[in-house]
Amino acid sequence: MRGAVTTKPDPVTVFILDDDESVCTALARLVRSAGMVAVCVATPEEIAQTVNPRSRACVIADIRMPDLDGLSVPHLLRQQGCDLPVIFVTAQDTAQTRSAAKRAGAAGFFRKPVDDSALLDAIEWSQRDESNHAQP
Repeated sequence: MRGAVTTKPDPVTVFILDDDESVCTALARLVRSAGMVAVCVATPEEIAQTVNPRSRACVIADIRMPDLDGLSVPHLLRQQGCDLPVIFVTAQDTAQTRSAAKRAGAAGFFRKPVDDSALLDAIEWSQRDESNHAQP
């Protein structure tokens, strides 16, 4: 249609929660290379304080961190009024860990080192369901 204006959706914001700075940097580069916004954070509270309630966003969270059980991230986010899909990454891939991630509501689960293409696909899939977007 001539003269019609099409709007491009805002890029997805991916919050990366990992205690290993090199992993956070590598994941941020990957996310940015796919045209998304990467934000490395230290706590779920920082995500809740930063996220725009209308934005398309998700979280990549390491499961094992010194001060935080990554599996608690979805619950902690909901307590802050922030309901985002969470994709878990871990170096400790066991049946028990996978089961716990599923119970926590994982939007995805990956063993480190993460397959880049599969992780980007999981981020994209997490955004297809309107209910996975941040809530005001």
